[in-house]
Amino acid sequence: MTTFTATYSPEDNKLRLYASSRLDAETFARVKAAGFVWAPKQELFVAPKWSPRREDLLIELAGEIEPEEMTIAERAQAKAERLDDLAHKRHREANAFNRAAQQLSEAFSHGQPILVGHHSERKAMKTKERMDSAQAKANKAAKLADYWLYRAEGVERHANRKSDPKVRARRIKTLLAELRDLQGNLNNCHAALAFWDRVTDDETIVKAANYGKFTKFGDYGALQSGEKTPQGLRAERIEAYQKALDSGYWERWISHTLNRLSYERELLGTVARHEGELRETAIQMFAREHGAHKPKATATDMGFVLESSVPLPAHIASGKTLELSPDEWRDLMRDCGYSIPDVKRNEKPSVVNVKAAGIMVNRFGKRQVLPVVEMTKAEYGKIYSEQRGTFFSADGTFRVKVCPNPRTDVPRYTAGWCAVFLTDSKVHPKPDSECILDAIPEAAE
Repeated sequence: MTTFTATYSPEDNKLRLYASSRLDAETFARVKAAGFVWAPKQELFVAPKWSPRREDLLIELAGEIEPEEMTIAERAQAKAERLDDLAHKRHREANAFNRAAQQLSEAFSHGQPILVGHHSERKAMKTKERMDSAQAKANKAAKLADYWLYRAEGVERHANRKSDPKVRARRIKTLLAELRDLQGNLNNCHAALAFWDRVTDDETIVKAANYGKFTKFGDYGALQSGEKTPQGLRAERIEAYQKALDSGYWERWISHTLNRLSYERELLGTVARHEGELRETAIQMFAREHGAHKPKATATDMGFVLESSVPLPAHIASGKTLELSPDEWRDLMRDCGYSIPDVKRNEKPSVVNVKAAGIMVNRFGKRQVLPVVEMTKAEYGKIYSEQRGTFFSADGTFRVKVCPNPRTDVPRYTAGWCAVFLTDSKVHPKPDSECILDAIPEAAE
């Protein structure tokens, strides 16, 4: 009877299955269909990554999944040793073929040519063929030796790279992106059930199917052909989304991803607790990074309350709202490995919408006065994108929108530039700058 041992390694997120004897045809087909491949050198079946289906199969075969005893470094070292052995073997073969070719070449060492028609021609040609064949085999073996040495170095380099802090930090970002996708699927199920709970009339159901909101492809056509009724479609969608929630499939994926994040963060190092000022935006960013659906944070007397239209991620809260004090929010962020990013200040001068007779700007290194032309946002947006932009003021304290002057009879490609005053835009306070002039003639050069 075949006995099985199943293991999981958090280092490479792979499942492995060890069997005491050859698998029968049925079991082998099931293992192969689940995505496991046979590793002959290691004498085991390995899956490229964890999944609920593969985990269920290993638990069925082995009863439990144990931690993998061999680390990536140890596995890489064993593989590198095998590759080194192959390289040394090919080196020995290359040396043997070189010696054979050298011995055969001694027949021609004194420059004796092959005498065509002589009784020695056949033997000389045969010797030459053997010499060329030995030399070709020597060259091929030498190339293979170099290849296996390169592979051995690559295996060790890859194992060292996976433990690099920068690589581990990027891996954490990838896991967070996967967490948001998985949580998004769960959020979509909750949002769909809430939607179908509100929508009960046939007309709205048909509109939802037409726009594809919380329906599948072909539902609208089925309604039009009479294959499905609106209420039947509604019941079908409710059953499908409720089944997805009851299965616990997404929860298992999310739990596994959170465990991987904890493992990687533990090896990378703990995140420092934020001791600075805490704002609503920081809490919303934290919740959004962990997959919350449109989170909204509001300040309260106790601290901050976080709300969402669907249940918040289970590792943050057990419902749709969560209210904590600022210190409790800081502790939760630290426990989840979240650090508030530093705000990057925009040191570039802002665009100022100022109405004046003329504005002096630095255009292509020259100080120039531009007339101010009034227009709406729509008119400014119609101007070709490569012909509109911003110029710095002469003293560099602000920027102004510019474009070819549309208020002139001169063709646009020869018209001068103008400063833009958007009549339907917010007017910023007039800056205290000598670059804004009340009259063009005095400042014109």
